[in-house]
Amino acid sequence: MRGRALRVIAALVLTPLTACTAEGSAEASADGDAPAVIAPGRPGEEARTLSPEEVGEVAARLRDEPVAADFAFMEMMAVHHAQALEMTALAELHAENERVRGLAGRISVAQEPEIAVMEAWLEEHEGHEAHEKHRGHGADAHGGHGDHGGHDHFDMPGMASPEQLAELDAARGGEFDRLFLELMISHHEGAVVMAADVLAQTGDMAVRELAGEIAAQQNAEIGRMRTLREDL
Repeated sequence: MRGRALRVIAALVLTPLTACTAEGSAEASADGDAPAVIAPGRPGEEARTLSPEEVGEVAARLRDEPVAADFAFMEMMAVHHAQALEMTALAELHAENERVRGLAGRISVAQEPEIAVMEAWLEEHEGHEAHEKHRGHGADAHGGHGDHGGHDHFDMPGMASPEQLAELDAARGGEFDRLFLELMISHHEGAVVMAADVLAQTGDMAVRELAGEIAAQQNAEIGRMRTLREDL
């Protein structure tokens, strides 16, 4: 429905006005003011008369209004990224291969500021109606991952289990390198799934841009990690 509404608004804004009533046309002032726009109503509802300014406001609101999935994504991806940073910190201590160390460093540099962006977005939108809906619905808000208050988050796509993290922490040298790549590839694949999920639902431009960037960047890194794993 949101997409359909946007298409209707865009058509009204970008094409020559053909739906004005004779009365609406007459209302255009002699000093060059644009005539009103007749926006069709829902089935059974009368059409509304909107000024060009109101049309722009409605289009912006439809294009940039957070939904529950946006809050779920930002909360969950911040936790998802935090685990990636935990794994890259272990790579700084235990990785043997310099390319693995370099990869871990790049992941850390990219994901740490993204966490800050997510946390700032959540703070800015605290109390939004969609946020309350997300809190109230928990598991229904984002792919069945449950309420996020006190949740351990290990069932998110690609997340390493506590046992896998302990195994990574205990590994050394080449064994660590191989296990790190295996876990991080899976971790990135999970992030791409989460990004694709929110891109199919989001109503917020900032979330859309961040999710698109995460999907593109981590897809590229998956390819590099697979190549590196074959070279070890």
